[in-house]
Amino acid sequence: MKYTQLGRTGLKVSRLVLGTMNFGPQTGEPESHSIMDSALDAGLNFVDTANVYGWGENKGRTEEILGTWFAQGGRRREKTVLATKVYASMAPEGETWPNYDRLSALNIRRAVDASLKRLQTDYIDVYQFHHVDRRTPFEEIWQAVEVLIQQGKILYAGSSNFPGWKIAQANEAAARIGRLGLVSEQCLYNLAERRAEMEVIPAAEAYGLGVIPWSPLHGGLLGGVIKKEVQGGRRASGRSADALANSSVRAQVQAYEDLLDKHGLEPGEAGLAWLLTRPGVTGPIVGPRTQEQLDSALRAVELELSEEVLAGLDEIFPGPGASPEAFAW
Repeated sequence: MKYTQLGRTGLKVSRLVLGTMNFGPQTGEPESHSIMDSALDAGLNFVDTANVYGWGENKGRTEEILGTWFAQGGRRREKTVLATKVYASMAPEGETWPNYDRLSALNIRRAVDASLKRLQTDYIDVYQFHHVDRRTPFEEIWQAVEVLIQQGKILYAGSSNFPGWKIAQANEAAARIGRLGLVSEQCLYNLAERRAEMEVIPAAEAYGLGVIPWSPLHGGLLGGVIKKEVQGGRRASGRSADALANSSVRAQVQAYEDLLDKHGLEPGEAGLAWLLTRPGVTGPIVGPRTQEQLDSALRAVELELSEEVLAGLDEIFPGPGASPEAFAW
């Protein structure tokens, strides 16, 4: 496994991030534990989750699965850089009681204690804001974060799904009170969705945030979906199925698969390897449902894409260009 620093911090993390969103809803606890053991054995030390994963009446279930894994011992927790998130409502299913969501100081305090209990640990390495909160000032958010840091409950704060100007606003507010501010940003970023290159990634680079792309294969669209259809395998669903309904997108994905087939490359592995070449990227989040999917993701870390392949990928999936030139002149 290869490692890098998380943004401007001294924290060293693996170039792949193990996403756990499937643990519980799609992958049972025993197999989830097996996948995490395999990832740790391979040197993958960065694990990402969220308090709401498990969803619906089972929200919190994914953190519980991680907690029972840590409880097995073997220095699992000590070897892991643990990231979780706060924002979505954690009120009992069917209730809309106030102060169980967003980023108020009250909810942050309540949410972190609940996550620590489910995770069976006494601290979180990277505590992430799952979405912007348009109602809560950053002065309040940073005050709450500082209390948690002083209590030893969290070490760093990160963001997810923030626009570039919110990254700037958050870190300027932190700087005014002498705080470290955000150290990472999770954003939707892959070959098929490159809008983050306009402002989110430049803002992250300017403020020293590590970029952690989620949905690196765009919901399976970049994982060889057409080839799998032809071979009678798993059909596209969700985001990839919706995208393939567009004939121009389907032609684009076919060109992508043809290019990689020509060079003897697996689409899913190449899609991940491409992200690892991008400026500012710490590592993409991979969310394996099975051991086989984890093995494929691990191979991507060692994959070197030639200049010919990189140029071909840019031709098929051109980026939006720099801001403001991309939309101004």
